[in-house]
Amino acid sequence: MSNWEYRRKKLSTIIEVGGIDNPVSRGYDLFSTVAIVINLMVSVLMTFTSIELQYGSVLLLVEQITVIFFAIDYLLRLWTAKYLYKANTELKAIRKYILSFSGVVDLLSFLPYFLPIFFPSGAVAFRIFRIIRIFRLFRINAYYDSLNVITEVIVGKRQQLMSSVFIILILMLASSLCMYSLENKAQPDIFQNAFSGIWWSVSTLLTVGYGDIYPVTFLGKLFGIFISFLGVGMVAIPTGIISAGFVEQYNRIKQISEYAQEGDVRFIKVRLKEKDAWANQAIKDLGLPRGMLVVVIQRKENIIVPRGEVILYPGDTIVLAAESFAGESRIELKEIEIKEQNEWAGEQIRNLDISRRSVIVFVDRGDQMLIPNGNLEIKVGDKIIMYTQDRVLDANRIQI
Repeated sequence: MSNWEYRRKKLSTIIEVGGIDNPVSRGYDLFSTVAIVINLMVSVLMTFTSIELQYGSVLLLVEQITVIFFAIDYLLRLWTAKYLYKANTELKAIRKYILSFSGVVDLLSFLPYFLPIFFPSGAVAFRIFRIIRIFRLFRINAYYDSLNVITEVIVGKRQQLMSSVFIILILMLASSLCMYSLENKAQPDIFQNAFSGIWWSVSTLLTVGYGDIYPVTFLGKLFGIFISFLGVGMVAIPTGIISAGFVEQYNRIKQISEYAQEGDVRFIKVRLKEKDAWANQAIKDLGLPRGMLVVVIQRKENIIVPRGEVILYPGDTIVLAAESFAGESRIELKEIEIKEQNEWAGEQIRNLDISRRSVIVFVDRGDQMLIPNGNLEIKVGDKIIMYTQDRVLDANRIQI
């Protein structure tokens, strides 16, 4: 990969939603969020005549800066689209981004601002299109997991929601035609056509009505009561679907956590030190055995997702996961704490009177795990972890 291509790939990781371990990308996300909010605030403040007269030049300058940022952001996303849609060729990736919802919103976030330069006569119409910038707020949704749950629920239940909306539309059309037939003769000025009936059905089904259009005949009032009751149930359908989606989403998260317990996965927490072999190494270069993986990395108060390129630093706390031993037999170790009266205290391992049926696995010395060698001196307070078939008094059993 050339330096130019490497920089483009690096830029794609910056402008996309960044992880905690990538402060540059997180800073770009924060700056994008602030720019979106400021731009929308300027659009709102510009509607106040007194504020526009006093601070109009400042607000226009702020709007210009944020719009230029939106334009640059759009061009950068076009340039790095091949890394966003890796399964496509570069041209297809660019086309896919341009035609996507986010791509259309990104384009309309800045394009109407510059169009009056080339088409002055359409300045008023182009200003209306600037309202589309509010849809850029959906980008904030991608930066925060709590907001992203809402998107996942709506996307997951889109078919059910579309079905309920279709039913509501059919009900609106049918009720409007029925009300027009019942009320047209009694109120020809109010129920002039089917559209008048649609306005009545919308205001009745979705609200309690606005009082501008209402039935006056007996059959019309009777039909209106029926539609009002039916409307309550119809509006409740999408609400129930979304509520059920939230329950399913959180149950899915719960099942994932319970699955780890059912699968009997073991977790180990290790704190790296300066002299450890893993310090300053990328996760992909650790050479972990099959069946073991790095689950999470805690760096100070931050939790980092362990991707292959992440570098481990001294002071990091690493959580490792491994499958439990699948065999029927169990290996039993024994833990012996060395006290002052113990004859092993102050002795080197090579001088210990240990039978051939016993093996010292490691020595736990406070925050250190020491590999046993002949020169290692046993100290008071050490915990000796050993495998032995002999009976040892006051030893704690550890099963693997």
